[in-house]
Amino acid sequence: MGVVTKRSSMTFFSDPSSHYSHRVRIVLAEKGVTVDVVDVDPDNPPSELADLNPYNALPTLVDRDLVLYEPNIMMEYLDERFPHPPLLPVYPVARANSRLMIHRIQKDWCGLVDQLLAEPGHKSSESARKELRESLLATAPLFGEMPFFMSEEFTIVDCCIAPILWRLPAMGIELDDKQAKPIQKYMDRIFSREGFKASLSDLEEDIRS
Repeated sequence: MGVVTKRSSMTFFSDPSSHYSHRVRIVLAEKGVTVDVVDVDPDNPPSELADLNPYNALPTLVDRDLVLYEPNIMMEYLDERFPHPPLLPVYPVARANSRLMIHRIQKDWCGLVDQLLAEPGHKSSESARKELRESLLATAPLFGEMPFFMSEEFTIVDCCIAPILWRLPAMGIELDDKQAKPIQKYMDRIFSREGFKASLSDLEEDIRS
């Protein structure tokens, strides 16, 4: 996975359809880490996973004796373990702002995404679809200010946003208004990255095929 290969002895237990697993796979691909990605059916996880992770949950990252089972912690660990290219800013204020933005993505968008992906055709999902679409459009100007989300460089924040935007068709959300142009251009930039393309599971490729 990735363009540049770096030695590693990692195993990543991944849900091939989950945006949480996807964000970690993007980091792995952008870093060019050699990793054994094990696609797991979340409804039928292997017994090995329960031995490693007390919550028997996905994603789970194993690096020798270290086992991590929270995706944001995994991303920061990988950024420290493989410092090039850096995916978090160097300066404390900028790093804090990045972490705060990830927190806001989690609070404002991820719950809606989880609901829409779990019950895409359910009547109760209509309000979630409307809320997520309106929230994205309200944020659209921020996507146009810099090449990446509020940054001159690709960061962990982009790793969290990109899997959500990739799944818009699966959630029945279209961003075809003039107001959405900054988001559309952002998606073109992100989705054309070699690291992003390398991060996609077969299931994720099918979303837009």
